[in-house]
Amino acid sequence: MKLFEPLDIAGMQIPNRIMVPAMVTHLCREDGLVTDETIARYVRYARGGAGLIVVEAMAVHHVKSGPLLRISDDTFVPGLRELARRVHDAGEAKVVPQIIHFLKVARSGWRQTVDMLSMADIDRIVDEFGAAAARAREAGFDGAELHSAHAYTLSSFLSRTNPRTDEHGGQTLEGRLRLIRRAMESARRRAGEDFPIGVRFNGEEFIKNGYTVQESRLIALRLAEMGAAYLSLSAGGKFEDAVHEPGQVLFPYSGYSGDRAMPGDWLPRGLHVHLAAEIKAFLAANGHRTPVAIAGKLSDPDDAERVVAEGKADFVAIARGLLADPDWPNKVKRGERSRIVECDYCNVCKALDGAHRPVICTLWPQGALQAPADDSASPPLEWAAGTLEATVENGRVALKWPKAAGAGYYDVFRADDFGDAGLIDALKVNHWTDGTVLGGQRYRYHVRARTAGGRAGPPSNTVDVFVPVPAERASG
Repeated sequence: MKLFEPLDIAGMQIPNRIMVPAMVTHLCREDGLVTDETIARYVRYARGGAGLIVVEAMAVHHVKSGPLLRISDDTFVPGLRELARRVHDAGEAKVVPQIIHFLKVARSGWRQTVDMLSMADIDRIVDEFGAAAARAREAGFDGAELHSAHAYTLSSFLSRTNPRTDEHGGQTLEGRLRLIRRAMESARRRAGEDFPIGVRFNGEEFIKNGYTVQESRLIALRLAEMGAAYLSLSAGGKFEDAVHEPGQVLFPYSGYSGDRAMPGDWLPRGLHVHLAAEIKAFLAANGHRTPVAIAGKLSDPDDAERVVAEGKADFVAIARGLLADPDWPNKVKRGERSRIVECDYCNVCKALDGAHRPVICTLWPQGALQAPADDSASPPLEWAAGTLEATVENGRVALKWPKAAGAGYYDVFRADDFGDAGLIDALKVNHWTDGTVLGGQRYRYHVRARTAGGRAGPPSNTVDVFVPVPAERASG
């Protein structure tokens, strides 16, 4: 598989094309220091076979923001050094920190905007990025990633909504690029030209008056010219359309742009691949081969392989899929796809992030802070595949089935008149309701019990359900 070919990123050799993109865990201390739980999360990814691990966003500045990693002072280096060492000891993965600056937000809904910053503030931010990159190198990381996506400072300068009117202003694309250029120059100067510095930015903002791929390909070109080691594409996640909850700080993933940043189960798979394909083609046409990564519901192995094999991106960024099952790379490589704990994109992890609580997967055992161990050496789950029952009422199909001894959770599969059976949900209880059916169509369902590590029992019986046309439509 192309997915398991190595990739050279500015001298940083990664063993495969699978990236763990930055995903906040809230497992560190309130003062931003690394904990054993923080390290365990990233060691687990390394043991699972990922090629490049991007450690969750860590602040380059002194800020009180709860359990968020910091790299703003030399006192944070020892803990970060231990994290990098343990990840390297656990597997072949390369590991880089995502370094971030963000503006102030208040529980009232107020937020600081880029036009409130003085030139002295901007100069300090530039220096902070450089110092953070130097600390990343000192700590033993293989590179660093500048966070210029979503709602944060570098991205806010890059946005078409940038309200400044000076040389860092939004009237020109060059003005919007000025801060990220200065931050990149500072990072390369302080950490060394041979230390890979990647950039994460939005392929599209998905807000009113936000930029689209027409401009993001130009941004990518300029970043490549600056010497970015790789470009990691995300989308959305902006404050401009965030929904304010009274008494809470704005969460930039609460509006539609947030849905595009962390697409839920109702959005299509691989929905941002076209952005990567267009940007990568534009770079190539202008003489640049800077590696491009893309994120957005790519945890289906066939989707991930297709993206890389067809040259639409050089590697794939899988956050929630690898949170659900850090052993995803190893299982795919061993041909054990049926044992993957598949993310159902319920976005409980997203809600936990918004509440500043430890981020876990709802499919893990109750109370677990880390994914369960790979149980590939264990025998298959013994389940009598008891009778699955289905009833139709008020335009919905309700399923129930017997509990399975030893089951960690259940996968629900559905097929309709339009296609083959596919996973539609995963849950820990033994009942489920389908509200996305059409009257006049026939549906088939079956259920599989799984251990917490993904071992599946035999499939249940299949139930065949016909959903009647609603009475008002039938009489019309």
